[in-house]
Amino acid sequence: MKFSLRLLMVLILALTLASCGGKKRIVTKKKHAKAKTERVVRDGRTTSPSDDKSRDGRPVVTTPKPSGNLNVNEIYIATYSEIAKNNMRTHKIPASITLAQGILESGSGRGRLAVEGNNHFGIKCHGWAGDKIHHDDDASQECFRKYKYAEQSFEDHSEFLTSRGRYSKLFELDLDDYQGWAKGLRAAGYATDRKYPDKLITLIERFQLYKFDQEVLGTTTSKPRRTEVASQVTHKVVQGDTMYSLSKRYNLSVNELQKLNGMRNNDLQVGQILIIKAN
Repeated sequence: MKFSLRLLMVLILALTLASCGGKKRIVTKKKHAKAKTERVVRDGRTTSPSDDKSRDGRPVVTTPKPSGNLNVNEIYIATYSEIAKNNMRTHKIPASITLAQGILESGSGRGRLAVEGNNHFGIKCHGWAGDKIHHDDDASQECFRKYKYAEQSFEDHSEFLTSRGRYSKLFELDLDDYQGWAKGLRAAGYATDRKYPDKLITLIERFQLYKFDQEVLGTTTSKPRRTEVASQVTHKVVQGDTMYSLSKRYNLSVNELQKLNGMRNNDLQVGQILIIKAN
């Protein structure tokens, strides 16, 4: 009995030693740290580097954020200048004008419409079948266009100006005549603010936005070409005005009024500035 017990203990010990000696040593390799660019947070959402371009090939433009010694306007310009120049090549609208309008109307990309709707120019829904965002403007909770990408807003802004007859006279101006464009926009009814042209011109000259026009045109002029727009007699449209009533008031034909303002129909908007006489 004692012999059997000893034999059993020897067998157990032998099996234990065999098991320990045969176990392979496991070496755990440290994983290499992931590259910091693997995941990028843009506008509150996380994406991967492959998301730099969407499936339809459009580049992702991020909302500009202050950094270094650049102020918010300079960051906005650095972010969207290439888009403005591309639109200038395609639609013949000065990049300086587009950028100045974007800065002014979107609060350098920080207004609610720009942040939540990628709408940098306050373009309202009018016939729009895409996504919408509602925002208080002239009236409470007006309907504005909402874009997936910021550059779609820039493209839509260009198409807005090129497709409406009242802006046709702008395209008779030289592309380096930013003063003429700034004043012509208000004269055509784009804005009711009397200081709107001055605000655009101030931005263009302060940040030298005319240099982007020169880059597209291939000019090397150190100073922008400035021309004065001929003085004009204008009329601000009020409720009840019609093309016929205005033609009688100013002793012009409806056709003459249309030609002066580059209009193809008799539609008027309250606040629109009509050119009555061009000297």
